[in-house]
Amino acid sequence: MTCIPPFRDPTKPGAVIIPRQDWDRAPWNRWTFQHVRDLVPTSQVWRGQGPASPLPENLQDIDAVGFELDGQRDTIGGFLETSYADGMLLLHRGKVIAERYLNGMTPRTPHLSQSVAKSVVGTVAGILIGRGLVDPAAPITQYLPELKATAYRGATVQHVLDMTSGVVFDETYTALDSHMAQMDAACGWKERRNSSWPSNVWELILSLKEVECTHGSSFRYRSIETDVLSFVLQRAAATPLAELVSRELWAPMGAEEDAYFTVDPAGYALGDGGFNATLRDYARFALLHLGGGEINGRRIVPAAWIKETRTGALPELFGGVYHEVLPEGAYHNQFWVEDSKRRAYMARGVFGQLIYIDPEADFAAVILSSWPEFVSTTRTRTSLAAVRAIREALSL
Repeated sequence: MTCIPPFRDPTKPGAVIIPRQDWDRAPWNRWTFQHVRDLVPTSQVWRGQGPASPLPENLQDIDAVGFELDGQRDTIGGFLETSYADGMLLLHRGKVIAERYLNGMTPRTPHLSQSVAKSVVGTVAGILIGRGLVDPAAPITQYLPELKATAYRGATVQHVLDMTSGVVFDETYTALDSHMAQMDAACGWKERRNSSWPSNVWELILSLKEVECTHGSSFRYRSIETDVLSFVLQRAAATPLAELVSRELWAPMGAEEDAYFTVDPAGYALGDGGFNATLRDYARFALLHLGGGEINGRRIVPAAWIKETRTGALPELFGGVYHEVLPEGAYHNQFWVEDSKRRAYMARGVFGQLIYIDPEADFAAVILSSWPEFVSTTRTRTSLAAVRAIREALSL
């Protein structure tokens, strides 16, 4: 078992040591999600040398906006006080209408995005697909022939973009013996509980030998799919993921601050959930998508790929527990699609990370949180109800 020393909050001398195995869980996550690079190895995502894309303001008072969910009424002000939010930024018609920092967060504080990272990686995939470096219809083994000996044999790049491979991957966050527990260790976030477990993310991918359904037949949320996609992108571009995100996305879109990924013991930047950035730069990412792949007059992502992400999802592959939050939803190109009519889409992460993008309303919301729970249907539905209420109030 790898021995990683515990750590303390350095701002509180004599404070109780934060448990290494639980640093990303409550109550510690209220501090750690804003200090990830103090805890585990990371890799810089450089912002480049150019100026930051402007975020013009048209600030409005949104605290009194009311909403109702399951017969319970609340306001945005009340939601912010009770939702474990660390930051919220709202965009409408290209301008910031609200920007809030809570729980000690500041405009320059990077925050762990969890699975919002998947949508960052998916957007870079769209850029490389548009350039012809990656073919979504090609088998994964065209780029990663090593996976011929795994359950990914026969799956395509699009299958992992949509999480519709048939590969067995147990995503249970709280089980000590799940694939997700192995991921926590393989990515360097936690100690290995078993010496036979994979020592890095690539080894974990190579260990996946079982299939549960035919490739392309059903959506099942598997974080490992984003890591398979990340290795495809790295191989196709001959560039490590953190450098690739900097070169193709972060610097061109005019980020204000460097971002960073956590990295595993082999130096791989964790594409499925290790991305950290400031609230304002997540907002620039949202603004890029609101612009159909263009920001500050510069085309970054192909407009056709953005359109296809919103319209090309297959709702018939999406069902079961996923309908509790998105009853008319779908998943496509590493984004959650709200419904097939409005086609608003989202980046989401455990513990309450959300980027909501609605091009039809020219509206986006970024919420960064540190919930006590990994996932909560009630909290997610409440966040979406709050966001939709703000959107509707702006349209009046």
